[in-house]
Amino acid sequence: MRAAAISDIHANLPAFEAVLAAIDAAGVEEIWCLGDVVGYGADPDACAQLAQDRCDVLLAGNHDLAALGEIDISSFSPAAGDAIRWTRENATEHTLDLLRPLEASGRREEIGLFHASPRDPVWEYVLDTVQAEAGMDAHDDRVALIGHSHVALYFSRSAGNGPGAIRAEAAAEGDTLDLADDGSWLVNPGSVGQPRDADPRAAWLELDTEERTARFHRVAYDVDSAAASIVRAGLPAHLAERLYLGQ
Repeated sequence: MRAAAISDIHANLPAFEAVLAAIDAAGVEEIWCLGDVVGYGADPDACAQLAQDRCDVLLAGNHDLAALGEIDISSFSPAAGDAIRWTRENATEHTLDLLRPLEASGRREEIGLFHASPRDPVWEYVLDTVQAEAGMDAHDDRVALIGHSHVALYFSRSAGNGPGAIRAEAAAEGDTLDLADDGSWLVNPGSVGQPRDADPRAAWLELDTEERTARFHRVAYDVDSAAASIVRAGLPAHLAERLYLGQ
């Protein structure tokens, strides 16, 4: 099967639509979303409905759970907290109903799916090899997809290597992974709606579950439109400005 993995849409409708257009052009069979459909951006209703309509797997992220009031936002940054409060006040009940049944982890085609990490599907940012190794040891599948950090990257551990022998790499447009060996992998497709790896283009990952390959993609989108929506909504201006920088 050929599948697309996406994550961290964050109510950025122009970015989401651009990624879906690229996915459609690639001819993949399924779309797996690793969560955080809402938060930060100004189009929660449209993004939630589009995710519901288009995604074959749809997970909950911490911002989705926060919008539902299911987790405490005291640890969120001030801008993130403001955006969650705005989402709670402005998202329709239908949108909240779409988010309510979602879980933060799942599994498809012998691949573990987690919003954040295998050992903490809601909160853990996997950005170093110590966290990655703990995540690899926390689930049974050789390959897992993770989101949450908004950074396109991957971690690999060869089957013959002992503890601590993990490779960590940032991923750029077109990078392709061979997942067919007996090693372990954690792969983050990057963020659709708010990349934080210095590339402002929306990110997604193309998988071939039979060939066991994964290819990273970036898609340009109308950042001006997404930023203008944030400003019009009265959300913190910082959330609009960062879209231009990929931070």
